[in-house]
Formats: sequence, C-alpha cells, structure tokens
Amino acid sequence: MLNRKLLGRLFAVIAAASIIPGLVHAQNIPVAKNIVLVHGLYADGSSWIDVIPYLQRAGLNVTAVQNPLTSLADDIAATRRALASQDGPTVLVGHSFAGTIISEAGNDPKVSALVYVAARAPDAGEDFGALAAKYPKPPASAGVIRKDGFFWLGEEAFLRDFAGDIEPSRARALDAVQGRGADALPNTKTTAAAWRVKPTWYQVSTEDRTIDPELERFLAKRMKATTIELASSHVSLVSHPREIADLILRAAGREKSK
Repeated sequence: MLNRKLLGRLFAVIAAASIIPGLVHAQNIPVAKNIVLVHGLYADGSSWIDVIPYLQRAGLNVTAVQNPLTSLADDIAATRRALASQDGPTVLVGHSFAGTIISEAGNDPKVSALVYVAARAPDAGEDFGALAAKYPKPPASAGVIRKDGFFWLGEEAFLRDFAGDIEPSRARALDAVQGRGADALPNTKTTAAAWRVKPTWYQVSTEDRTIDPELERFLAKRMKATTIELASSHVSLVSHPREIADLILRAAGREKSK
C-alpha cells in the first residue's frame, strides 16, 4: 500500500502534468537545433519577424521560408530546400495554409516535431474544402479578390478579418507584403500527413475570422496535438509572438523564451 508521503508526491506529479499541457509528452522529444518557419496565404516570411528574436535568443538557428504560392508542389519544394540546409533535429512550423505544406514536407528525417499555428492540417488525400464546409464560413472569405488566376484579400477584409487585433498601421504594412496565391493552391490534396508520425503541437486562435476556431480545435484533437488557445486573430504569430515562440521552444525541447 502506498504511504501518505508517496501518495502525495504522486498527486503532485499528476497535478503538474494537468496544469502544464504536454509536460509528459515533451520529455521524450529530441532537443532541436533548428527551426524552419513557413508562412501561409495572405502573408510572406516577414510575418514571423517578431517570433524569430525569441528563438534566436534561445540559441536556435532559424530559417523563414519564402513561399512562391504558385502551387502546392512549389511551396513544398521551397520548404524542402530550407530543410536540406539544416544540420540536425529541426522543428517545422506552419501558419495557416502552411499547415498543408508541413503536413506533406514534415516526413523529412530531420524534422523532430511539427507546430501548427492557427493552421490547416489535412490528412493524406483529404478534401480539406469539404471538411471546412462542415463549419461556419469564416468572414474573411467574403473579402477574397480574384484576378488572372490568383487571389488575395482586399484591404478591408485583411484589416478586419485577418489581422483584426493588430494596430492598423502595422496591419496595413502586412497587407502590403501579402502574397498572391494561385487559384488551384487551396484545393490541392496532399499525399502524406506527417502529423500522424511526428510529435505535434497546435495553437488555436479563439477570435479567428479566417479559419473557424472550432475547425482548428477539431484538427488539433484529431492530431492528438499538445494544444494551446490564444484570444487572437488569425495572425497570432504577430499579435502574440512570445506565446508562439514559447510553443515552438517546447516543441524543440527547450526552456521558455527570455
């Protein structure tokens, strides 16, 4: 029979694990040397600019991919080129549509963990549009502009529905550098789902108007990801950079940011 002292210690361990999500899971992951950050639609690599310093101060090598957004194959190739230049275990991070990219590219043997930031996370061969259609249509979709085979968000929708919790002048600067996506890009299916075989983390944006928050919760639960929620717009990496950096650091087996 357990004595009272030993039983008390056991309860303390259980309590700690419940307060710090992913504590037990994180003990078994490799300590990463590198971080590769992948941006999604309506953005470019500069969207990570506030997250990067926290990761660099932790001693990590950080690379932000610049996706061409011309096709899923082109975006995956850009991410794989970034992974090829890494030396050692690497955490692969995707925001928004980049969750599709890292789900395909994340099987790379260098990838030690995956982090999804308010992101898509399709299964292999899944029609993600059909899955998303089971949830309320996000307001940002009404602001999409299409021309000459490409699409982007109009400024009003960008400021209100994509980056609604960002100071307006900063949001306009982000709008000015947003990428133009090829029309076929969002509906291209993946052939792999790296989250089925790699340790996975997910951040839900509870005020998201670009991807429905309940869809994000479903994806995180389906992946059995270590999950946090932030009261954020879709661009949590801009409005909550420290919290996003801390999530990435946990996936890298590191301490919180300084």
